[in-house]
Amino acid sequence: MYLLIDAGNTRVKWGFHDGSRWLCREDVAHDALATCDFMRFGVPERVLIAHVASDAIRSLILEQLGDTAGRAEWLAASLSRCGVTNRYAEPTRLGPDRWAAAIGAWHRVRGACVVVSAGTATTVDAIDAGGNFLGGLILPGHGLMLRALAGGTAALPLAEGDCVAFPKNTHDAIETGIRYAQSGAVERFRQEMPAHTPVVLSGGSAAALAPLIAPPRIDFPNLVLEGLLCVARDTA
Repeated sequence: MYLLIDAGNTRVKWGFHDGSRWLCREDVAHDALATCDFMRFGVPERVLIAHVASDAIRSLILEQLGDTAGRAEWLAASLSRCGVTNRYAEPTRLGPDRWAAAIGAWHRVRGACVVVSAGTATTVDAIDAGGNFLGGLILPGHGLMLRALAGGTAALPLAEGDCVAFPKNTHDAIETGIRYAQSGAVERFRQEMPAHTPVVLSGGSAAALAPLIAPPRIDFPNLVLEGLLCVARDTA
């Protein structure tokens, strides 16, 4: 029994896996974390966490874990894990969420791929056919771009527009520009990879990007949880 937790910058995704199937997978905002019942399905054999949130969220997770908190394992990037080799200049400096997502994507594709996690930040990473994590990009996510335009300019609103060809109003212009910027970064990065390399797309803003990503594309609900599951199984 595995309790797996992806503590992101804005939300916490978590799931309970019984070794053969997911018993639950949930997604909560930071301010609702105190309502999570991590022990709903009993005491897990392992608790594995990928954490990039604040120390306050870390403390709240430990509080919610109760007596199980002392056995919690906090994922850190390493030189290799679960068949993936980390080619980052300083392997241990790679974020645990990107590391887990890379592992999850590799076990889904078993080949070269571009791993996109569209959340508070958007990360775009590459894995080659040999399972080498080659590195990648970090850029502001959809929501951050919206708020940056609204907060950093005198006349632009916090847009609620649509993504359309040739936008003819400010709200649509902002929304379309942001989605084009996000998807454009992905497609430019994919040009560094062999032809027909698939994009593995995950994250809370994935649906906004998906129509603008050319095939082949694989949509995956939460790559970080899948990567954590791979790690839990690999070292159990």
